[in-house]
Amino acid sequence: MTSESRLLRVGFFIAALAAAGPAAAAENALSWYLLGLRGPGAAVAPPVEGVFLQNDLYRYMGAVRREVSLPYGTSIGAGIGANATANMLTALWMTPARVLDGRLGLSLTQPYGGPTLTASATVVPPFGARMPLTVGARDSASFFGDPVVSGFLAWQSGNWNVQAGTSVNVPIGQYDAAGFANMSFHRWAVDPFLAVTWLDPATGIDVSATVGYTFNGTNTATSYRTGNEFHLEASVSKALTKELSVGVLGYYYEQTTGDSGAGATFGAFRGRVAALGGTVGYGFSVNGIPIQTRIKLFREFEARNRLENGTAAFLTVSMPVWVPNPPKP
Repeated sequence: MTSESRLLRVGFFIAALAAAGPAAAAENALSWYLLGLRGPGAAVAPPVEGVFLQNDLYRYMGAVRREVSLPYGTSIGAGIGANATANMLTALWMTPARVLDGRLGLSLTQPYGGPTLTASATVVPPFGARMPLTVGARDSASFFGDPVVSGFLAWQSGNWNVQAGTSVNVPIGQYDAAGFANMSFHRWAVDPFLAVTWLDPATGIDVSATVGYTFNGTNTATSYRTGNEFHLEASVSKALTKELSVGVLGYYYEQTTGDSGAGATFGAFRGRVAALGGTVGYGFSVNGIPIQTRIKLFREFEARNRLENGTAAFLTVSMPVWVPNPPKP
């Protein structure tokens, strides 16, 4: 792509975003924390020391459209559409260490994938003198995103499980400063979190909740500082058999401080969204290795300064890869 065509593409997206109104709080309307990532068993740590793998395949679709009426029958309409596919591979090490009587866990997550963004604008001339003019543009990318390192402490007492920890986004992933479709955020982000799970083995009922708060740094490539963000996830599920469970779940997100910096040309907008959905989990073994799978599906509502009518889905697979002293059956 030539530098001229790249500038035209970026300019078109900026014009379409401006016409669409304040629909994109947080840089490119993307929060760093992946909403819906946690669900049933959010605070339940592996019961033994070892190394575990988890793969999350994520899919999101959303859009927003605005129309502005001008004098003499003129109007400008603009729409932004986005869909994203990402794969996140996480390696978790449950260490033998204990801190404050809690078990120490360390993890590294590497995402890969990216969004596809489309923009369209329609101009209706005065008095209908000519046919409406519609133009569009598209931007897509697939990159290795910023890796995420996490550490947490896990406690368990009876049916209660608690995790307290912090996740950090390390801005070293591939990043296209001239494009809008990026997997990386190109900024430091720190997210302290607290998760609680009440799990009754006798009835198979699991009630889980996770709360976190993201402190965002500045994207030095764009001089854009996304405001800080609050997120809450909750779920209730029940095991129908030893292998199968079903449940309901949801999340709530609110940006508590406005965007800032020279790159925040649309102002200090704050985003908000909520979602409800369902989940199905299924466990099985392959050559004696226990494998857990889960599907989660969300539908967003009450969106403010974000993409609207969003649908998000997760397919999660997790398993142990090394356990020094596996429990006896």
